Amino acid sequence: MTQNTDITARSWLIVVILGFTWGGTFLVTEIALEGITPFWLAAGRVTFASVLMYAIWKSRGAPLFAELPSASIKSTMWVMGALSSAIPFMLLAWGQQHVTGGFAGVSMAAIALMVLPLAHFFIPGEQMTWRKTLGFIIGFIGVVILIGAQAFESSGASLEAAGRIACLTAAMCYGVNSILMRRLPAVDTIGLSTVLLLMSAAIVIPIALVVEGFPPMPDPKTLMVIIFLGLIPTAAANFLRTLVIRSAGPVFMSITNYQVPVWSVVLGAVLLGEPLPASLLWAMMLILAGVGLSQYGAFRRLFGKN
Repeated sequence: MTQNTDITARSWLIVVILGFTWGGTFLVTEIALEGITPFWLAAGRVTFASVLMYAIWKSRGAPLFAELPSASIKSTMWVMGALSSAIPFMLLAWGQQHVTGGFAGVSMAAIALMVLPLAHFFIPGEQMTWRKTLGFIIGFIGVVILIGAQAFESSGASLEAAGRIACLTAAMCYGVNSILMRRLPAVDTIGLSTVLLLMSAAIVIPIALVVEGFPPMPDPKTLMVIIFLGLIPTAAANFLRTLVIRSAGPVFMSITNYQVPVWSVVLGAVLLGEPLPASLLWAMMLILAGVGLSQYGAFRRLFGKN
């Protein structure tokens, strides 16, 4: 049994926070990759996040499910553990070594377009409409304009094609996970975030051992970056993502991914002194127009108009 869609002012605030948080994650990930291998980076951030969330969950003493879950629900959660963090973290960390940052940004923005048809068929009340579809397409065009031709330029890496497939597969993992998460029965949000992170750690650590061997001892700078990645864009962001998907639905959550490239560009300008692209204003107008069109009903409900 799924919950009713409940898009509130808090929902909008959370997706803005998530867009800002994940917008800076690509930059921080590139810094971390200077001192640690991709799979161990994924393992490190997931493990740190799962330990932190487990401590918080246990301090509350809340059970995960209101009723004992079936075997199929348990199996679904293992799939979610793989799709929510383990597989996409490994794919993105590896893929970013072989593709341009622009392509990685477009891949994440494509999540919204992937979620829309999946939700149409698998989530009651999330059917595609002409307004939603047009809005998401307009928003995606805005992202492509913002990133520009660099999104489709070659990085020159020998494994670029594999890197692009890795980024797109990571995006699909996030999309499918959102659908599965919405379909779960009543569940404690902090507990769900915690269990999925623990499952992710149980999956990614053995894979990292097999593929990359024992991890190198990270230098203090790299260790601090891993801790930051585990605390903010993994532990805190996974909890907020779970909260939004369970309450407002996966389609609403997917608009976060249109913000990520915008925040990435803005943070690059503020923190690294990178020039703002001339297309920023036009791109933001299209993205906002797309979000407004796709979420027209949510806006009306938010402001009390029937």
